[in-house]
Amino acid sequence: MSQTGLERQIGHDFKDKSLFNKALTHRSHGSQNNERLEFLGDGVLNFIVATLLYHRFPKLPEGDLSRLRAHLVKESTLCEIAQRLQVGESLKLGEGELKTAGWKRPSVLADAFEAIIGAVFLDAGYEVAESVVARLFASLLDQVDPKAIGKDAKSMLQEHLQGRKIELPEYRVLGIEGEAHCQMFNVECLIPKLHISAKGHGSSRRIAEQEAAKLAYEQILKEKLQ
Repeated sequence: MSQTGLERQIGHDFKDKSLFNKALTHRSHGSQNNERLEFLGDGVLNFIVATLLYHRFPKLPEGDLSRLRAHLVKESTLCEIAQRLQVGESLKLGEGELKTAGWKRPSVLADAFEAIIGAVFLDAGYEVAESVVARLFASLLDQVDPKAIGKDAKSMLQEHLQGRKIELPEYRVLGIEGEAHCQMFNVECLIPKLHISAKGHGSSRRIAEQEAAKLAYEQILKEKLQ
């Protein structure tokens, strides 16, 4: 995807194209990279998400708001948004990162997304940055469940099944792709009694299992199975 196409995806047309270019430049590519923008973007992103949560959940105490923010502003979530925007296709990487498919690595994508938010803030100010973040996080904010704060997908699925006296799910590794330093795990979550099978993938078995559990739990809720 071209940078112009990515700007449309993000929802901001940069006045200073050099800022956007720097946000997409990994440190492996040279000294003019996105590390400082990543630092700035991390702060801007945390503040904006905190503000959105503060207004959305007026009765939640500080501790719960902090946990919700941590849930939304974490590597896997930022990586998910970056993948949706196809940020990886526009990244400038050094030779080593190119050889190891660095444009797919969750940490690289998450850092680049933070750098983009930092660049938007510098290019157009807080209000525009807030608008961009609010739009990109809209679906995630709609799915936030304050009652599930601090619980991961596997825990929520297990509690749901135990409460209905249903046998706990089985997790199977379907395959492992990539070289040792850059592996992707494919895992299946099976709940035979409910005829549910969900597949997840991630850079570790734990992440893949969590993804599979999340999808299985969503199937249960969608089908309203008891």
